Amino acid sequence: MNLPGSLRTKIAPALLTVTALVALTACGASGASGADRAGKGPGGGSTVTVRIPDPGNSGVLALGKKDGSLDKALSEVGAQVRWTGSAGPFAPAAQAMNADQLDIATGSITSGITSLAQRPGFKFFTAVAPDAAGEGILVRNGSGIGSVADLVGRKVAVNQGGTGEYLLLKALAKAGIPADKVTRVYLRPDQTAAVFNAGKVDAWAVWATYAVAEIGSGKAHFVADGAAIGSDNYSLNAVRTDFAEQHPKVVKALYRYLHEASAKEKRNPAAYLNVFTDAGPTAVTGKAKAVQTEFTAKGGTVEPIGAQDTKRFKDVAAFYAEQKVTKAEVDVAAHLLDIGKLA
Repeated sequence: MNLPGSLRTKIAPALLTVTALVALTACGASGASGADRAGKGPGGGSTVTVRIPDPGNSGVLALGKKDGSLDKALSEVGAQVRWTGSAGPFAPAAQAMNADQLDIATGSITSGITSLAQRPGFKFFTAVAPDAAGEGILVRNGSGIGSVADLVGRKVAVNQGGTGEYLLLKALAKAGIPADKVTRVYLRPDQTAAVFNAGKVDAWAVWATYAVAEIGSGKAHFVADGAAIGSDNYSLNAVRTDFAEQHPKVVKALYRYLHEASAKEKRNPAAYLNVFTDAGPTAVTGKAKAVQTEFTAKGGTVEPIGAQDTKRFKDVAAFYAEQKVTKAEVDVAAHLLDIGKLA
């Protein structure tokens, strides 16, 4: 999911926004709760430790980690970051929060809804508007697929219950095509590129984190992007419920940092790419760098969750229930935090 300016790891924005599986083994059951404290904070008080997935090589958190600006912002409210595991899909991150192994994570509203359908121990506290340019239905150049209607009778790779499945179902619904006219191939996003490029699926419903490299290669393009699909796929930041209740000032300080940093990233996307290295598998290079820069510049910033956002979340939840992705409509509103009301 990019989403620019979010917690998601970016090879794109989404790379919180800017999502490799959360390394739960790396998170581990440390024996310390989210209220874990180490050292002394301002005035000699205890320092609250915030466990966040390592941000990788791009995005606002990567730069905040490198230049120390995030720890500086959090130190003002007596907190510090412990980087743990690695940023990735939201479902395992949600499980890690539920198991008290993680305090903050980023994901899409779509993957958030399927996680909320379980027994959630987290709430969402920020929103980034849907990525109109960086997500969509990806096809190989020369595939003969020129529209969503051309997907009938074909195989499309999606991540089950997340952004990919949502984008495909939403695109088909908008085109008036029954969902069963297209074969959904459920794959983990970090395993899909090889399958897609080998021609074993005809298309890939995907977001910027993975789309940037494919589009940057010059061998693929969106047959329909988020704008054409009418996507309501917000990027959200989540916080472990107990942590938010115990440390509201820390959550509010983290929001302020992400809001300000995401606005800076939108104005100067290149400064947030290849933060630690400009070579190797985590680097964005060549045409992909230009693609990512363009997506980020067009993307949203981290904002409080407002009434209009909540309505659109409800629409996604209703759509998921209608499409039988979830057994019933999930009450997203019950799992939202109003940043303005935190102490």
